[in-house]
Amino acid sequence: MDGRAGNLDGLKYMAELVRHFADLRDGTHGGLRSRRDKERLFTAAVALLDPHARQPLDEINMHLLLGSGEVTATGVRRGGAGVDAVWALSWPEQRATGIDPVMIRAFYSAGAHHPHLSGGTVGDWPFNVFDEEQATAELPTLRAIASADIHNLVFQRDYRIIPAISSRRTT
Repeated sequence: MDGRAGNLDGLKYMAELVRHFADLRDGTHGGLRSRRDKERLFTAAVALLDPHARQPLDEINMHLLLGSGEVTATGVRRGGAGVDAVWALSWPEQRATGIDPVMIRAFYSAGAHHPHLSGGTVGDWPFNVFDEEQATAELPTLRAIASADIHNLVFQRDYRIIPAISSRRTT
């Protein structure tokens, strides 16, 4: 491949951006206009995303935290600020220092046109998932969010919150 067209993952990423921008253009999300219908799509998308959101957190737990962490998920929560779902990875060293866990958050803010993804310390990505293939294609983004989040947490404290590093065991 000559690099101009990109690989298949790159094309999936572009397809998501096209869906995102087309929704902005058309005033829709997944072809729907009402907030209630869009929240229904969000709830379904969270269920599709769940195993893929857990995967990078499980990878970080296994390789960096040496299995000492715990992955939790809230499911869809409703509040005054909109709806969200959070997947979090906490571990003893992180809790002892009082910093937040590594987080992946799907959210649909009350004033927003459509939902997004973020981490605890990193910004927003489009969240336009309507089927299993699209949910699976989110894995690189979810890995980037989780990796950036744990990187930023290390800078909030230091490398000693990472058991694989503080124990001098590296994989």
